[in-house]
Amino acid sequence: MLQAWHLPVAPFVKQNKDQLVITLWLTGSKPPSRVTLRAEIDNEETAIPMRRVRLAPKPGVTAWRAAISLESGQPRRRYSFKLLWDDRQLWFSPQGFSQFPPARLEQFAVDYPDNGPQWVAEQVFYQIFPDRFARSEQHADQQDNVYYHHAAGREIVLRDWDEPLSAEAGGSTFYGGTLDGISEKLPYLRELGVTALYLNPVFVAPSVHKYDTEDYRHVDARFGGDQALFRLRRNTHHIGMRLVLDGVFNHSGDSHAWFDRHNRGTTGACHNPASEWREWYSFDENGRARDWLGYPSLPKLDYQAHTLVEEMYEGEDSVVRHWLKAPWNMDGWRLDVVHMLGEGGGARNNLQHVAGITKAAKETLPEAYIVGEHFGDARQWLQADVEDAAMNYRGFTFPIWAFLANTDISMDPQRIDAQTCMAWMDNYRAGLSHQQQLRMFNQLDSHDTPRFKTVLGKDVVRLPLAVIWLFTWPGVPCIYYGDEVGLDGANDPFCRKPFPWDKAKQDTELLALYQRMSRLRKRSRALCYGGCHVIYAEENVVIFLRLYQQERVLVAVNRGEPCEVVLPASPLLDVKVWHSKEGKGTLQDGVLSLPAISASVWQGN
Repeated sequence: MLQAWHLPVAPFVKQNKDQLVITLWLTGSKPPSRVTLRAEIDNEETAIPMRRVRLAPKPGVTAWRAAISLESGQPRRRYSFKLLWDDRQLWFSPQGFSQFPPARLEQFAVDYPDNGPQWVAEQVFYQIFPDRFARSEQHADQQDNVYYHHAAGREIVLRDWDEPLSAEAGGSTFYGGTLDGISEKLPYLRELGVTALYLNPVFVAPSVHKYDTEDYRHVDARFGGDQALFRLRRNTHHIGMRLVLDGVFNHSGDSHAWFDRHNRGTTGACHNPASEWREWYSFDENGRARDWLGYPSLPKLDYQAHTLVEEMYEGEDSVVRHWLKAPWNMDGWRLDVVHMLGEGGGARNNLQHVAGITKAAKETLPEAYIVGEHFGDARQWLQADVEDAAMNYRGFTFPIWAFLANTDISMDPQRIDAQTCMAWMDNYRAGLSHQQQLRMFNQLDSHDTPRFKTVLGKDVVRLPLAVIWLFTWPGVPCIYYGDEVGLDGANDPFCRKPFPWDKAKQDTELLALYQRMSRLRKRSRALCYGGCHVIYAEENVVIFLRLYQQERVLVAVNRGEPCEVVLPASPLLDVKVWHSKEGKGTLQDGVLSLPAISASVWQGN
């Protein structure tokens, strides 16, 4: 039986001066007589003969090698392998063997040079919903002022930190979390292993979630105002922690001065056809502003207006650029529903404008991290390089939900086995370059989904499996605040509960697992930069390998009964000694013994 091995990392891919040396390993009783590397020169398919290497990685394995010139061509180097016999051919790509050439966007892909932000792959992110994380000891009285929330048709609700959350007035209920509160909890976050923060919106807005922006250039007083963000930025800089903001550029709030639905004293576009901001919004034939998904408090911005383009991203002091410059020096933007942004009340010319946002950010801060929110397939935007990464719902969150919780994002039943899960995740990764995969934003849940603990329901014992998966799969892990101490919650608003700072209400065993996995990832080049190869996927068991140079990390996830798995013969597993790093599984003489409902991690060289 013919077998092939290639991952887009060392030792299979190495740069040698102005060449990229690519190696394929093969074994089997009837090996091919010739192998060619299908590469590209400026998008033109090119066949490069591969030569058999004398020094094999181990007996019975042959190595084939070819080189791609780095002096020409596009930075994204796409390639696959054509195996030839006298009477037939096979192709080898990230998804295995095929009798026909793989699609262009489903081949191996590496970026040389890699122009993406180099710092991202080593991070552990932490997502914070600012009102619900921590209330500062220096809390200012004016932050508790009650006001009328027009969109909800009521005054806002102020609750004490330990009061239960209810469905009533979800977007209007405040618990008093602040940016100074985050600053005061930085020691906790460092102990957890967090190295980067993603904050839900912090700019002036009437709701608790702040996606109805009222002023893009100032921080909401409820969170402590501009100075509180400045203090947080200074404090995170001091400990080397990154900070990414939430950019809501698809729509504004209806209370923004540009729109002014509630007649608060500006010449806003809502009631004034002559408004200087009228063309920044889109109106139908009846004069009604087009909004986002039927929410009148969220009027869509219309990027047909060049003056809006200047204000939001293109101008020298645009919103996008402003927060990346001193004194703020933010590290990037998460772009809210960015696939819906565009012209004419819809998404016309979307890629053009998303590319413009990213271009402006990179001109201002070359290492800025631009992450798009896409619940659907994000590869169109990633393959066009208009974003560095996406919130990886489709390539990580959803298959994990299906495999461990038997449900999809709509909470409809979805039962899949290990083979289907791995085919799903590998198929999604195949459309991305290796470097893009490492920067994808992996989460088990977020402010827009139920907590994964709640999704699991009666299968909550599987939660640690997902945590280990989060830290070991390609991409940058992000912890949604409170997940690490066992916070639960159904859909909004219940997924946005206040953080339980009372240790008696925390799951300390789960917290310890998060801390251990953060430390393991920090010490492992393979988990930050390695390729990923699925070793075994049958029924209830998934086993995959992360590989970088000489380091190997083996991960086994078993959602079912105790079992044993005989590891297949593979040169990738040629390790003298495996060291157990997490879990109670055992590995001896190529046999994995996996306890019921468990995940285990081994490391070797």
